[in-house]
Amino acid sequence: MMVQAELRPAVVVIGASRGIGRAIAKVAAREKAPVVLVARSHDDLVAVASEIGEAGGEAFVLDLDLFSADAAARLGDFLTANNLCCDVLVNSAGYGLRGAATTLPVQDQLGIIDLNIRALTDLSLHFLPGMVARGRGGVLNLGSIAGFMPGPNMALYYASKSYVRSFSEALHQELRRTGVTVTCVAPGPVSTEFLQRSGADRVPLFKVLPKLDADYVAERAWRGFKSGRRLVVPGTSAKLAAFAAAWLPSAVMLPLIGRLQRRSNDPCPCGSGIKFKDCCGARSRRDGLRQNTPLNR
Repeated sequence: MMVQAELRPAVVVIGASRGIGRAIAKVAAREKAPVVLVARSHDDLVAVASEIGEAGGEAFVLDLDLFSADAAARLGDFLTANNLCCDVLVNSAGYGLRGAATTLPVQDQLGIIDLNIRALTDLSLHFLPGMVARGRGGVLNLGSIAGFMPGPNMALYYASKSYVRSFSEALHQELRRTGVTVTCVAPGPVSTEFLQRSGADRVPLFKVLPKLDADYVAERAWRGFKSGRRLVVPGTSAKLAAFAAAWLPSAVMLPLIGRLQRRSNDPCPCGSGIKFKDCCGARSRRDGLRQNTPLNR
């Protein structure tokens, strides 16, 4: 039977096929430890593994559906079969949807919980005990500046990233004397496919905010994790947004975010089936005009 001491420590990157996960995998490969690339897209994983190999690193590829209840166990079996153990776990898989919660498909919204919250939690709790037993390693969780505030018109995504930040910071405190680090990286908008896939690229908020480069975020995230930091917020705009979220009252933040993440052509959340601009949006404008009209004397 194989004993734990024979297993080589590896960096396991979940969601390594694209975006920030892909960038972190390439940064982590510089450590000269094996990197295990995990996602559903086999061809994209092979491409990342090839890049790492050409740079002198060692990469393993695992096609894995994180929505499967046994995903963590299957990953563990894969590591053992390749004489590896999870020394560092990078949880970078996730997705979001833009739109009113009452108009978006329910199952698609529940999928955000399954991937951004349940899968991240399952993987973390599955591999952290081994890290603690070895007295080394840790978890790097990809959060978002969205985790600092509620997000009308992206309600489930913002809530999921709030969970990631809270969960990560709590674990960081619990494990601070064990030799194991848990870090949450919370960037603002990043130039990846996420903005297009979520539909966020078409709303005012994400048009005006500066976009960070995925390689920049990966470098800051990895450096912060290696230095044992609890939270990493890359970029000046993200730091300002976190500060504003902490100090501005909800009565100001909520309407502002809701408006900036809504399009006038969106279905109205009241369930009328009419565009927002022709339904509640038009009613809001009429009410505003009445409030601003002087009384006749």
